[in-house]
Amino acid sequence: MAREKTPPTVTVKKRAARKPIVADAPAKQTKAASAPANFVGPGQRATLIAKAAYYRAEKRGFAPGHEAEDWLAAESEVDAKLLRGAAGLADLN
Repeated sequence: MAREKTPPTVTVKKRAARKPIVADAPAKQTKAASAPANFVGPGQRATLIAKAAYYRAEKRGFAPGHEAEDWLAAESEVDAKLLRGAAGLADLN
């Protein structure tokens, strides 16, 4: 009969405790607080898309039947500019 092997001993490494946030370190806190400033929420994104779609329809002379096409093209244009970053945001306004 075969002998069963005993499992090897496992050593568990403990993590060091996290350092508390110090109130007198404003540089780190302002950096973290300013990071989401470039964030564009869903409402603002929809507004940018609506404006871009309107301008596309205006170029066509507001001919009916192309609304979905205008919206989808505007959506991909706005998303591409948002992915490029804040430099693209200046172009959207």
